[in-house]
Amino acid sequence: MKSLHVLNTLCAVALVTSAMLTLSAGAQPYPNRPLRIVVPFAPGGGADLLARLTGAKAGETLGQQIVIDNRAGAGGNIAAEVASKAAPDGYTLLQANVAHAISTTLYRRLNYDLLKDFAAVTQLAATPFILAVNTSLPAHSVKELIALAKAQPGQLSYGSSGNGGPSHLGTELFKSMAGIDVRHIPYKGGAPAATDLISGQIQMMFNTPPVILPHARAGRMRALAVASLKRIPAAPELPTVAEAGVPGFELSTWYGVMVPAGTPTAIIQQLHRAFIDALKAPDVRERLANENLEIVGSTPAEFGAYVRAEIPKWAKVVKASGARVD
Repeated sequence: MKSLHVLNTLCAVALVTSAMLTLSAGAQPYPNRPLRIVVPFAPGGGADLLARLTGAKAGETLGQQIVIDNRAGAGGNIAAEVASKAAPDGYTLLQANVAHAISTTLYRRLNYDLLKDFAAVTQLAATPFILAVNTSLPAHSVKELIALAKAQPGQLSYGSSGNGGPSHLGTELFKSMAGIDVRHIPYKGGAPAATDLISGQIQMMFNTPPVILPHARAGRMRALAVASLKRIPAAPELPTVAEAGVPGFELSTWYGVMVPAGTPTAIIQQLHRAFIDALKAPDVRERLANENLEIVGSTPAEFGAYVRAEIPKWAKVVKASGARVD
């Protein structure tokens, strides 16, 4: 009897041990499959470049590939809606940007809530916009562009990376401050807008240095001014828009990583470390510096506070410009 009892006990222990090993094998550590970053603009623009550079490096740290999922349109809101509906498991990330903070008040209705539906990971970078025109346009300065637009009200057109994006809203503010009437043509990203600026389908646009400067230096478009408070190292010859004729004007953008709300804190911290490592990589830093993207690399708490502060700031710009999207 005693031998039988011992045998039964050993069998029970074996069964429990086997179950624990099975559970342990099934609970694979994060991440155990590829991740994706939903990018709100078309391939080829500054946002896409940043996502691909940092995503590739962060993927190396995580030991998994990070796939870029371009979902352009509606000022970044299509991408945000897609990401907001994803499972909060750390496998879907949103490349958030200033357009999402703008959309909170610019759009009458949104199918997501930036503050409630997302958790911050880190702010990646920030960059000012540059004002550029088609080379055939007889305007070689901001003052000449304003004079031309005033002489031809409603005849010139400008491109943006989409309705409700910073290039759209920023240009509306520029129009208001300069007292000009220029028609808006929305695109699904900075790259396609640049293509039409070069061909003359549109006459002007505000866009980021990675989009503007290569074309301007190749003579395919003419850069007039940078919309920052001071001149930038990447193009010191360009005056600021403020000093070139529109005092007080400033327009810049930022990019960051967010995940669906409810994503475990441990996963958020793991993603944060991976993207911070990416931003520290010498080749990434050099490339971003060449593109005039200023590296930030904030903590989740810092980025969350920054986004919360951006919403009321841009709400004032929306009101001042009179822009509204249904």
